[in-house]
Amino acid sequence: MYNFVFQNPVKLIMGKGMIAELSKEIPSDKRVMITFGGGSVKNNGVYDQVKEALKDYDTVEFWGIEPNPSIETLRKAIVLGKEKKVDFLLAVGGGSVVDGTKLIAAGLLYDGDAWDLVLAHEPILKTVPLATVLTLPATGSEMNNGAVISCRKTKEKYPFSAGYPVFSILDPEVTFTLPPHQIACGIADTFVHVMEQYMTTTSQSRLMDRWSEGILQTLVEIAPKIRQNQLDYQLMADFMLSATMALNGFISLGVSQDWATHMIGHELTALHGLSHGHTLAIVFPGTLRILRDFKGDKILQYGERVWNITSGSRDERIDAIILRTEEFFRSLGLTTRLNQERIGLDTIDEIERRFNIRNAAYGENSNVTGKMARTILESCL
Repeated sequence: MYNFVFQNPVKLIMGKGMIAELSKEIPSDKRVMITFGGGSVKNNGVYDQVKEALKDYDTVEFWGIEPNPSIETLRKAIVLGKEKKVDFLLAVGGGSVVDGTKLIAAGLLYDGDAWDLVLAHEPILKTVPLATVLTLPATGSEMNNGAVISCRKTKEKYPFSAGYPVFSILDPEVTFTLPPHQIACGIADTFVHVMEQYMTTTSQSRLMDRWSEGILQTLVEIAPKIRQNQLDYQLMADFMLSATMALNGFISLGVSQDWATHMIGHELTALHGLSHGHTLAIVFPGTLRILRDFKGDKILQYGERVWNITSGSRDERIDAIILRTEEFFRSLGLTTRLNQERIGLDTIDEIERRFNIRNAAYGENSNVTGKMARTILESCL
């Protein structure tokens, strides 16, 4: 296990009816901007609960933060926030709304263009305080300091590091009306978040491995049950908390990480608009196929502990484990091949070009260069 320093300041408030706690958590003298996505919160009762909880507050609303939040939209929110002298932000929505609000929180205290903050690839230390009411489990953004922002004009998408939420409210009942495709993408996103921190090498940390495997086992167990009945409170509570625990820093303590699949997936989203979780379901099996010589021991451990695959030669077991992983994503209702989304070699050319321009070298071994990314994507055709 490597040396590490860990701190997660987010207060997690979870359970039925907990949106009412907003009035106890936000100081009464704050001028609050509430940020939203496309409007589904008005259909599932979340909007009414938030407005009731904040009825005595000075609030302003900003609507329209889209999936894969764009700088073009967020600039408008920053202008409104500065005009209204906002000093607290509340993101109500899924990971994209939370991510976008993190940039708004930084942009409100910045005199230049907020896109510069993203392109700087430096942690942003000065932000307006923000909190979240999560409606779609997936990104873990409700309990971490990361975010990903897109630019529609240039078809780019980059991660950046900003402030942690002060608190986050998770009510599993708000997930009952989510479209099945969004749930599928959320499960895939959660699964691969774990894998990016787990699927490296063996013998780094028994505890981190077991924590990661516990989340993976939970997802494998609940996924088919959720497809049968997403109105089951306990199932959706397990899903919601799994997504949070997958990327709040707990399972990465002192171990190496990968993140190559995510960086490739971000490019697919930027170029084609695919949901983030869906891109991971396509790319991750390819990452395993191409990097099996480097990750073989960990693949075997994962296969034995999560899928109970123990028979056959080393290569036969690795083949079976990769296949089982891809089958799991397909069982969610997601496609797992680029050709199924009409994505071909021209896109692979462009992603290789982008990686080469950045001198990219991702993965725990820094070996996922443009050439390697191309090989991974070609295996996903």
